[in-house]
Order: sequence, then structure tokens, then C-alpha cells
Amino acid sequence: QVQLVESGGGLVQAGGSLRLSCAPSVSTFSIYHWGWFRQAPGKEREFVAAISWSGYSTWYADSVKGRFTISRDNAKNTVFLQMNSLKPEDTAVYYCAAARSSSIAVVSGSAYDYWGQGTQVTVSS
Repeated sequence: QVQLVESGGGLVQAGGSLRLSCAPSVSTFSIYHWGWFRQAPGKEREFVAAISWSGYSTWYADSVKGRFTISRDNAKNTVFLQMNSLKPEDTAVYYCAAARSSSIAVVSGSAYDYWGQGTQVTVSS
């Protein structure tokens, strides 16, 4: 059973930065699309960002455009989410997700095959 292992969450002041990373427990596991989602207390899970296999195609939620950057290192089979200019409303548990198919609706959580355990990001005001 392949697991996605996340790291990089934590507590940061508003305006600060964090970098999340995620990799599968099996290094040879092939992933086409990577995605990041988040869920704040009392709210539904929401799409944050996604990236295609080549890295040339990326997608972002309007709320994070210009502040967050998704990237991937295929040699290390790892995805990153660089989060800058963090706001208190970014506080949530962040989940990475992996899809093995190229033909998916990247903003839909149901399109992904595997999920990480989640990492807490807390932004203080």
C-alpha cells in the first residue's frame, strides 16, 4: 500500500512563509498529477493547487494565486508547496494528493487516487 508522506507544516506569523513537501513511500511510484488541498475547522476540504507531470501546467485557487507556488521534482518523486505572505485564513490541515491518470479534473478531490495524512499549518495574526 503506497502512502504519501508530508512534511513542512507548522506555526508561522502572518506574512511569513512555509514550504510543504510530499513524497510517496515507494520511490518508483509513478504519479501524473499532484495536488494540494486544505481543510479548515468547520469547513469543507478545498482545492489549493495542482501540477501536471511535466510541471508546465499548474492550477491555483484564486485565494492563493500570487502567494503560493506548487512545484515538483520528478527525479525525487516529490511535490512542494511554497507558501508566502501567509494569512490567518490560510490556517488549515493541508493534504497532498496524487493521481495516476492524466485525464482528471484537478480541482476535484475525488479525482485523486492517493492522499497524505495531512500536515497542520497555523498562521497567527
